[in-house]
Amino acid sequence: MKEIEVGAKTVDEAIQAALEQLGVTEDQVEVVVLAKGKSGLLGMGSEEAKIRVKLLPGPEQEGDVAGVAKEILETLIQCMEISAEVSVTQASADELPLSLDIEGDDLGILIGRRGQTLASLQYVVRLMVAEKMKMWVPISVDIAGYKKRRYESLRGLALRLAEQVKRSRRLITLEPMPADERRIIHLALADHPDVATESMGEGEARKVAILLKKQ
Repeated sequence: MKEIEVGAKTVDEAIQAALEQLGVTEDQVEVVVLAKGKSGLLGMGSEEAKIRVKLLPGPEQEGDVAGVAKEILETLIQCMEISAEVSVTQASADELPLSLDIEGDDLGILIGRRGQTLASLQYVVRLMVAEKMKMWVPISVDIAGYKKRRYESLRGLALRLAEQVKRSRRLITLEPMPADERRIIHLALADHPDVATESMGEGEARKVAILLKKQ
């Protein structure tokens, strides 16, 4: 199953960032602390906290996760009396997240304002697959490439705002976003030489802040 390493100022921040990247909750992962990190004196000699996070496997069950997820999504779409086709773009649960794409005409109703309806549909599919397979699978549901276009737009926004932060030397806070979109901002600026990102807030109000790195 998927395993990642994440660094941040503190262990708690690193864990939160990893959960956002994987799209899971803390009870669905195993966390190993590689370095606790330290703040240093006046910002000097500080060290980043590092963790390794691994998705916990669920009990074995016959059946193909991708096939089950596709069938559940197709059933939901049929119940909404919408004509569309569902395809699996990643056919193995070992390659996470599992990706499903919906193609058809006039699917804006499934996307909703800023993708809110799509996010809810994805959440329902994840819950139903987890209940049927007795394991949690981070499933990504997209509609006619909407997420790909949205993610590209967010990457561009992140880079533009990073330059603004660099010039103004002031923190910029983005509007509240779902976890997968916050993840795009974090990843887009993960290797930026001058700025860093932090998530703040709770629940639906959680947002990303872009700020100068401490020298």
